[in-house]
Amino acid sequence: MTKSTHTPEYQRLVELLVETRRAAQLTQQQVADRLGKPQSYVAKVEGAERRIDVLEFAALVKAMGNNPTTLLDRLMSELD
Repeated sequence: MTKSTHTPEYQRLVELLVETRRAAQLTQQQVADRLGKPQSYVAKVEGAERRIDVLEFAALVKAMGNNPTTLLDRLMSELD
């Protein structure tokens, strides 16, 4: 598998993260504050400029008040 932020699968992951943040009515700054990171970190993730690993994914989703397993299950069901 290509290690790229440009695959359709990775793009869908990014879309789900943005959708999740917006559904939680959080700004990028609020998520970043919860993570103890700069707002640019969240912006780069959402802009697919920065590839995240599974632990970063889990931290992001938890910072948005959601369950990482639930979101990953949703992504996987959409990709099947």
